[in-house]
Amino acid sequence: MKPDTVTAMRGLIGEVRSTMPFSLPADQLCAGPCRGCPKKLLEYLDQELEEWETRLDHGEKPTLGDVSKFARTCRRIHKSLAANQLVEPL
Repeated sequence: MKPDTVTAMRGLIGEVRSTMPFSLPADQLCAGPCRGCPKKLLEYLDQELEEWETRLDHGEKPTLGDVSKFARTCRRIHKSLAANQLVEPL
């Protein structure tokens, strides 16, 4: 059975939190040539994660489109971070 959208969004949030290098210091994020700004991308993603966590905690139920859109955003940011050699490519 497929999970409901709340469970799917919480799972996505957990996976992103464990995969992305949120704890890297700024000097490691900004070392070398940049393709996109990893620091700004991670700040944006962290803000989006916190917003969704708050919305879920207040009982909001995301649509399948919300989950899909957020997953696409996460994949794009992951791809940019992989281009900067901060995470392993998918």
